[in-house]
Amino acid sequence: MLRYGAGAWCAKAVLQLVMPLTLNLDPHGEQLVAAHLRSGRYHSPEEVVTRALETLAEKEPPTVSTRTMTPAEAVADIRELRKGVTLGGLRIKDLINEGRKY
Repeated sequence: MLRYGAGAWCAKAVLQLVMPLTLNLDPHGEQLVAAHLRSGRYHSPEEVVTRALETLAEKEPPTVSTRTMTPAEAVADIRELRKGVTLGGLRIKDLINEGRKY
């Protein structure tokens, strides 16, 4: 859903396997959306953005990895991502217990 508020167009859309998305357009983006709405060809900001994304996908198809990781590769990838990530001295059990208080 796109809405206009506080001087910016905002878009909320549900992406596949992702969370809702909010887009804030700069003044140029706002002008482009408004111009297409005024043309009468589109009836909502959602239509304008959807058409723009479809056109982009035709010109620059998104690349999606079709390779599937083995469980061992996934574990190695997770371990690599965790390097340097700490909880500042906290333990997971402490966080779980803290969550139970509320």
